[in-house]
Amino acid sequence: MRKNIAVTEGIFPMPVLLIATYNEDGSVNVMNAAWGTMLERDEVVLNLSENHKTVKNIKERRAFTISIADSKHVVEADYFGVVSGNDNPHKFAKSGLSISKSDNVDAPIINEFPLCLECKFIGVNDCGVIGKVVNVSADENVITDNKVDISKVSAIAFDPYTHGYYKITERVGDAFKDGFKLK
Repeated sequence: MRKNIAVTEGIFPMPVLLIATYNEDGSVNVMNAAWGTMLERDEVVLNLSENHKTVKNIKERRAFTISIADSKHVVEADYFGVVSGNDNPHKFAKSGLSISKSDNVDAPIINEFPLCLECKFIGVNDCGVIGKVVNVSADENVITDNKVDISKVSAIAFDPYTHGYYKITERVGDAFKDGFKLK
């Protein structure tokens, strides 16, 4: 038996993405965004409203980075979602995290997060902010056989039904292979 429930942003899991930019004064701004995905192999879309400080920075600097949040930094990731850069432009300093300047775009890389997409701003459409991924960097600790090992990334996902964060670590199948068992 099925039960109808309230409509919410119901596709689960939703990624916990940390969007990093520089403010006008060169300080770091980071926001937590769950509404983002790949648009093409090398393009991302972030469903962000124009009133976010991050969007203003992206348009000004024409660049941003996307870090994949991990289970070691749930508190920091959530902090970036509950404190607005419009109200507290120096909120990154309170996180205790560190950054490196990207060699590829005018945006910071958050050192503590294991995976980072470096993006050039393409534009804004009805879906949100569009960026071209020009580089992906990963901490050496999450690489096995020259590939990112998701179980080592320990990425977290947002559950829109309970507002919880969940760790993604266990591989349960092989894409583009397991389905052939039914063919």
